[in-house]
Amino acid sequence: MDTVTRDGLVLDVLDDGPADGEVVVLLHGFPQDATTWGRVAPHLHRAGLRTLAPHQRGYSRGARPRRVSAYSLRELVDDVVAVIDEAGAERVHLVGHDWGGGVAWALAQRHPDRVSSLVVLSTPHPAALFWAIRHAGQLRHSWYMLVFQLPALPEVLLARLLRSGAMERWGVPAQDSRRYADRLGRASALRGPINWYRAAFRQALRRVVPGSRRSLSRRPTSGAPRTRSWVEQRPSGQRGTSRVTIASSRSTPTTGCRSASPSSRLARSCDGSRPCRPTPESRAAAHGHHPPLSPSPPG
Repeated sequence: MDTVTRDGLVLDVLDDGPADGEVVVLLHGFPQDATTWGRVAPHLHRAGLRTLAPHQRGYSRGARPRRVSAYSLRELVDDVVAVIDEAGAERVHLVGHDWGGGVAWALAQRHPDRVSSLVVLSTPHPAALFWAIRHAGQLRHSWYMLVFQLPALPEVLLARLLRSGAMERWGVPAQDSRRYADRLGRASALRGPINWYRAAFRQALRRVVPGSRRSLSRRPTSGAPRTRSWVEQRPSGQRGTSRVTIASSRSTPTTGCRSASPSSRLARSCDGSRPCRPTPESRAAAHGHHPPLSPSPPG
């Protein structure tokens, strides 16, 4: 499966691994694309898993509608459901990073019967993010989201940054940085990805109307194992390792390992060699007390 067509839009999909393996859907963030999973997918294939990594709406060249409303969370979720349907899968292991994590949270909430396990990287639950914006100073860290509401200017400035190799300065390998710039290094190519932010902002404004808070703070109803991962230190100009805190709904939150919930086959395939050690931060995350949410520069 190379493409999936939905409502006249054509999504490009990287489909690899054993055709009869359990399906893992990998959702990328901003401003990246499906190739961001290129170093992860081979490990999953060796574990007998099939991976589907779509270039999501706005990133696929055949799926770049102009209207902001075309990038609502509902549309983004329905795109992923269409990919799952096309693959003939009833349930999948769902993995999302950054904006892909936001889509993953929403899909698990709206279609819990389609999710066997959920792994979210560096993306808070929407209720936690909304709380942090109101109470924990998250708004000042999310200033760029407000800038993205301006017309045209964000696309021009970000395209210039991507072409200048800015992502390398943010710690992205040079080869990956060039590949993302090839796809998104023009203002016209960035309109769709930035429209994700515009659509989310407009949706958030509608949800602050009295009486609508419940829909924003509702937790996913999926009973699948859920894992969230936080990178607590990012490289800044130098290559190096970062400490990762992992909190799972079905196991003790840990650090120093790469595993998700140990009950899932996906988690076992990514299991690290060192024993996992609980940390104060991960224990707090397990009880709903999240570390400060400071989004990294895109990428």
